[in-house]
Amino acid sequence: MTDASLRKSERTASSRPRAAERQPGGDARTQILRAAGRLLADKGLEGVSLREITRSAGQRNTTALQYHFGDREGLLRAHMDLHVPRVSVRRHVLLDHLVSRGDVTLREAAGILVTPLVAELQDEDGADFLQVASHLVNRSEALVDPHDALGALVYDPAGSLERWSVLVEPLMPPGTAGPPLHRRFAAIRFTHIELGRRARIAAGQPADLFASQLVDLVASVLGADISPETARLLEQRNAERH
Repeated sequence: MTDASLRKSERTASSRPRAAERQPGGDARTQILRAAGRLLADKGLEGVSLREITRSAGQRNTTALQYHFGDREGLLRAHMDLHVPRVSVRRHVLLDHLVSRGDVTLREAAGILVTPLVAELQDEDGADFLQVASHLVNRSEALVDPHDALGALVYDPAGSLERWSVLVEPLMPPGTAGPPLHRRFAAIRFTHIELGRRARIAAGQPADLFASQLVDLVASVLGADISPETARLLEQRNAERH
């Protein structure tokens, strides 16, 4: 797909009624989550006010968002909690299949990370989720709090990413899985940033080639050997700490 056709599909997608606008009714909490997903995806995590989200959700009570979610972080956590479980279910299914078969390759392990998320591209609310998730991983700190919104994404309560982490570590080059390189988190971050970009410009479009290429790239991130230069810098870092 060319850049021109991607821009055309983006304009077409933006002209369609969004989920929060075309689905009347529903409880206030659901309507706020839909509106929040749409606006946070479009404008970023700090680019939209809580009042704007409340108004877009059709809530006359200006404190409705605070009542249901407390603050912006509470809203973001609830948004992750709404979408992450269905991704986890898909990932567990893939894990069960490959673990029972045995002899998992690194590319197959990369696919377990990527494929359950790619499915979200075909759903409008899912595309919003992917963009919000991309914003979250892009602002991440060195340490992730399991109780905040990013924690819900990378420490999903159903444990699918923990299972994936255990599966993929033996397939990675020694010294790359833990600190200070944190290759697994780098792969997770890269996956979400690429999916957020795809969700922004081509949600709902055929994604087979995109998905296969993303699996290739994630496998490369996970499987790249430590270069002599990186090894030297690691040794220097360790020496300075002792």
